[in-house]
Amino acid sequence: MSTTWKIYMLAIVSFLVGTSEFIIAGILDKIAGDIGVSVSAAGQLITVFSLAYAFGTPVLMAMTARLERRKLLLYSLGLFVIGNAVSVLLPGFEFLVGSRIILALSTGVFVVTALTVASKMAPPEKQGSAIATLIMGFSTSLIVGVPIGRVVAAVYNWKMIFGGIGLLALIAIFAVAFVIPKTESEAPVPLRKQLALLKEPRIAVALAVTFFWIGGYSIVYTYVSPFLLTVTGMSEQVVSAGLFAFGIASLIGSKLGGYGTDKWGVRRTLIGGMLLHAVSLILISIAAHSPAAVFPLLMLWSFSAWSSGPTQQLNLINQAPDAAGIMLSLNTSVVQVAMAAGAGIGGVVVQQVSLPAISWIGAAAVVIAALTAAASFGFSRSRSASRSGTGMPVKESGLTEAGV
Repeated sequence: MSTTWKIYMLAIVSFLVGTSEFIIAGILDKIAGDIGVSVSAAGQLITVFSLAYAFGTPVLMAMTARLERRKLLLYSLGLFVIGNAVSVLLPGFEFLVGSRIILALSTGVFVVTALTVASKMAPPEKQGSAIATLIMGFSTSLIVGVPIGRVVAAVYNWKMIFGGIGLLALIAIFAVAFVIPKTESEAPVPLRKQLALLKEPRIAVALAVTFFWIGGYSIVYTYVSPFLLTVTGMSEQVVSAGLFAFGIASLIGSKLGGYGTDKWGVRRTLIGGMLLHAVSLILISIAAHSPAAVFPLLMLWSFSAWSSGPTQQLNLINQAPDAAGIMLSLNTSVVQVAMAAGAGIGGVVVQQVSLPAISWIGAAAVVIAALTAAASFGFSRSRSASRSGTGMPVKESGLTEAGV
């Protein structure tokens, strides 16, 4: 098997583990009704997953740094199978919470390790494409995995989804064992070195943009299915179609976000996309009771939200060009913490205020992200001007080149 096909195989497995992460939001009402908890309580399954992913993955990667990479892929998939089995076989909310923790840790370790393996298998001139292929596989789970999961949960049972994912993961274990070559481990980057970057104000502010942007997104996305069913009044079939359209729009938004960054620069694309994100959430709230109006607004929301992804990653790389890998690693952890915070805040809003209120709160968080981004760019410019005035080299020149 060629290297390209090996990388595509890892991308397919990434799609599988990605589905296990994103699927909860698509079937939240089904789980809540089946296990006898409120929708807001079920939403905390996303909080638990994100926190375990954010804080557990770096620790496990540091602990297993010297382990041969193919073995680590196999061990993480084995743990992934166990996590799905717990979801299917053990009853009650407590075991479901435990399964989410197991799935988060195994997903995090697999994704990080697969990215490393893919980059090492690919020729030097194709390493970027290899990494992009894996990320695309993971992201496609939102486009395909979530709506399919919604249909399966409606026709059969939500547990069948995790049973099917677990069985496919067993097949993936054999595929990885026989297809992926052994890959040596790397010297780990100490956590203290990663966290040291947070002491720089401009980097902390730039990461705060990620936190408020993803947090606002998560507040609404966590409860999107109950919102569409009970507030908008969509049918089960229309909700499934809406989630599929949402995924397609996210892919288009991500692509055009990258294009916009090259054409208009980081500052305009990032702030413009986030303002459109906030406006789309407000419009969803205003038109909440009209399925015909909400459906296209759902796509506009997804498009604008995901357009910020590539732009914000470039923004972070520009903040510390010599530590790009560490910056993206920190950003991944912040994304997961923000997902957890958003799900938690959304649960409180649903419980204490109302389900329709989530779009207003989410929009407010995204506006804060846009304002923080503007402050971040202003801080970088003033710092760049200060260095230029003193004759010091301007490390942030990448920001100027990107149009900031």
